[in-house]
Amino acid sequence: MIEDNEEHINEYEPVIGLEVHAELSTKTKIYCSCRNVFGGSPNTNVCPICMGLPGTLPSLNKKVVEYAVKAGIAMNCHINNISGHDRKNYFYPDLPKAYQISQWETPICENGYLDIVSDGRIKRIGINRIHIEEDAGKLLHESEKNSLADFNRCGVPLIEIVSEPDMNNSSQAKAYLETIKMILQYIGVSDCKMQEGSIRCDVNVSLRKKGSNKLGTRCELKNVNSFSSAIRGIEYEILRQTKILKSRGNIKQETRRWDDAIGKSIIMRTKENANDYRYFPEPDLKAIVISDYEIEKLKETIPELPNTKIWRYINEYGFSQIDAEIIVESTERAELFDKSVKLDICKPKTICNWILSDIAKIQNETGLAISDMNITADKLCTLISEVEKGNISNTAGKTVLSIIVKSGKDPLDIIKENNMAQNSDRESLRCIVRKVLLENPKSVNDYKNGKEKALGFIVGKCMQKSKGTANPSMLKEIILSEI
Repeated sequence: MIEDNEEHINEYEPVIGLEVHAELSTKTKIYCSCRNVFGGSPNTNVCPICMGLPGTLPSLNKKVVEYAVKAGIAMNCHINNISGHDRKNYFYPDLPKAYQISQWETPICENGYLDIVSDGRIKRIGINRIHIEEDAGKLLHESEKNSLADFNRCGVPLIEIVSEPDMNNSSQAKAYLETIKMILQYIGVSDCKMQEGSIRCDVNVSLRKKGSNKLGTRCELKNVNSFSSAIRGIEYEILRQTKILKSRGNIKQETRRWDDAIGKSIIMRTKENANDYRYFPEPDLKAIVISDYEIEKLKETIPELPNTKIWRYINEYGFSQIDAEIIVESTERAELFDKSVKLDICKPKTICNWILSDIAKIQNETGLAISDMNITADKLCTLISEVEKGNISNTAGKTVLSIIVKSGKDPLDIIKENNMAQNSDRESLRCIVRKVLLENPKSVNDYKNGKEKALGFIVGKCMQKSKGTANPSMLKEIILSEI
């Protein structure tokens, strides 16, 4: 057990860098025509090229280059007009070629940055480079002695986004990872489904004396399959390294495996550097050439990015930062909100409340994405308008929403078919109230004697008699005047 000694930790400043690996949502793999899909029976989505059989030659998927450039533009990178491919040589059972085609000398994108919001402050994180590479296969561990190799993932296109070591705590790392994920989803280059391994990261952590500019010896964490695991791994490494330094030990440059189940990092190998991979230019592929004109055309496809959208919601609509971030973190949620606001039927804050409460509740209960819920901006605003005009109650509105999700019907048709229109006719409501008061004299006396709960009972009885159609606020007003 590593003890959290705050006095010791405060002597050192953590320095954190992240390498994010994102699978690209292309139809085919990076160097062959095999389908780029998740799942399937093991070793069924492979061919001689992605298996690296003798005599085969790779051919670059153009869409991979376009997606990498889009990511670079969105992260403020310089796009290199000419870049190359390099072989990264290492032996591991999930890599049948014993090398990986990647980029080393000249990546497609470099020298960028991202602005993140952490602890209420904006911090700029440098992006060292974004390069393309092919994914490796996957090992399935049957037992401690036996493992099986599934090569379906071999050749799936990746971009690796390498940050500068500009983060100093786990909160900044979390904000950075979430910003990366949102950007990739917004520009449509990766679905970022963590449960499918579409986005993963390696974590580099070192410590240095506070006030010093000299970097400490770093340790890299592999096998980090979720953002929450990355945060736990970072916090563990900070404490582990602090303990070593306080006991006058030396940090060794190591690659460690993060075991989230036990909450510990375990050493895999030591002193791994670029030289260990024997990088050399890939002989079977030509240079990647992209013109300034092509770069400009790709810039035109970049939508409003998450951070820009968050600040717009805060400034234009007066949203809190939390509400703005929750709306923006889902591309579908933000799209529904923006389309609804453009209709100019309902107030932005009201639309936000329905999306973050009622629609989110249905999503949590059903697991449905907004795109699967039959809810459009037009239907949502029509429903909200009917509630705000008092034509249906708020409770009935929630029922209408659930019926829309199941059937896709128009809200006005649902209200008519189910007799949900709210009764706001004062005289008819007064008749209902008088009947209920005559039938429940005890409750009337209880209320007159100070028992507030009796009023709720009377309102409930009146709602029953109206078959749930009475306007609740008008009903309560009439009850009080009659009593």
